[in-house]
Amino acid sequence: MEVYFSFETYLERYPSKYAALYHALHDALLAGELKPQTKLPASRELATTLGISRGTVGQVYDMLIAEGYLQAEVGRGTYVVYAEGQTQRKVQAGKKLVLSAWGERVRDLVSGRRQEQKQEQTQEQEKGQGQGQEQERWQGEERGQKKEQGQGQLEVSFEVARPNLEQFPREVWNRSLYEQVRRMTESPQEDAYIAEGHYALREAIALHLRRMRGIDAPPERIVIVNGSMQAIALLTQLLVNPGDPVVLERPGYYGIARAARAVGGVPVHADVDGQGLIPQPWDARLLFVTPSRQFPTGAVLSLERRLQLLRWAAEQGAVIVEDDYDSEFRHRGRPIEPLKVLDQESRVVYIGSFSKPMLQDLRIGYVVLPEALHSAFAAAKRLFEPHPTGLLEQRALASFMASGAYERHLRRMRRVYASKFLLLQALLQEHLSTRFAWVDSDSGLHLFGWWRGDPRTYAAYAAACREAGVQWTDAATYNLPAGREGACFGYAHLSEEEIRQGVLILERISKFMFSGV
Repeated sequence: MEVYFSFETYLERYPSKYAALYHALHDALLAGELKPQTKLPASRELATTLGISRGTVGQVYDMLIAEGYLQAEVGRGTYVVYAEGQTQRKVQAGKKLVLSAWGERVRDLVSGRRQEQKQEQTQEQEKGQGQGQEQERWQGEERGQKKEQGQGQLEVSFEVARPNLEQFPREVWNRSLYEQVRRMTESPQEDAYIAEGHYALREAIALHLRRMRGIDAPPERIVIVNGSMQAIALLTQLLVNPGDPVVLERPGYYGIARAARAVGGVPVHADVDGQGLIPQPWDARLLFVTPSRQFPTGAVLSLERRLQLLRWAAEQGAVIVEDDYDSEFRHRGRPIEPLKVLDQESRVVYIGSFSKPMLQDLRIGYVVLPEALHSAFAAAKRLFEPHPTGLLEQRALASFMASGAYERHLRRMRRVYASKFLLLQALLQEHLSTRFAWVDSDSGLHLFGWWRGDPRTYAAYAAACREAGVQWTDAATYNLPAGREGACFGYAHLSEEEIRQGVLILERISKFMFSGV
């Protein structure tokens, strides 16, 4: 039988043909447009019809097969096995998301006090609100101390979390800021007490996520936060009771473990290999993961493991927090769909940030929430911020994105960063592979390597490099497994000549110390 489904409209919404075909078929299946036992065209036939590669069709078929929508039979072809409404029944049958005792209280407390809240808003408006900043995740508490203790003048620093500011469109961004200052001083702002953040910015983020990441989330499910750490802290408060286990990647971002311990949770460290987090049958209800690019190693979570995590979450009634911290910068290969795209049971919370694409000190992040968590999260944020901070920057960023300036800036920075990334990757592989085992990566703003020797030789080598004027970010900050040493090499802020110079110094010291040259 002939198979019909929309494809051209999806090409306008998604950046790659792979993403467009996946979502076109996926939505047709969910809507019941493709009935059970329908035979799909062969990959070669569909590729010819749509004007795309056979490999792209094959990849999409494989993913839908892995998700349980399709079934391939040798000698017969690929058939639909999904029945309309199947997902809805599965969601209803799955375990409900459970808030912590604190989460239940804050949801009920805040949502039940709308009238009192109006009075409090007036009082807060008179008092004014201070604006704080979270410490940038990648810096590490030791950075300042290390610089004070360093021997000699640094010539090249491969430290992470240092973006390239020379290419930032200052004039366009300043115009956006000045325009919003004028508007905010001319008339009262209706969004001054909306905990979820400036609505136009949430609209712009929703459009960006749909086009660039394949996430179809309405603005009403998005909450603006002051950087990703605020989202992590609020989520742990909402979901973790004292004594509850919280699954974290090891190595991973140290701020998550601190947030878990702060509410009495017990961190459960999950190991990572070349395919990302290794799934286990954890007895837990909360998992933090970086599937698109594991932090700090850069490993990409395989499709099989993504599906395993989603099955685990459904069985446990758990929440998975997906931190997509630097997915904007992919330097080769096709974009990797977030775990949130595969989430059919509303178990995944998606966190993003503008610290890497924009300015490091622009403390604007966002959270895409399942419906079951939205009201509680908004209530918690309203408790801490009756008057949301950074509204001027939120409004300016909304205007910046709506004008197309944000995507133009991203395209320019992808070209700049890709050139540096490929250069550094090639140089490290050529000159330092005897000292480090480099983790293969296609994206991000740093490269990670495991030290091949013991901790003593690593410390000696790092000290000698600092003496010579070159240093990197020590990955020990990120809770490495016992007995292992690792290093993160950031490159965004460096020129290509500085990258070459730095690597050659590292090689020279390596040869001197370990080869007697």
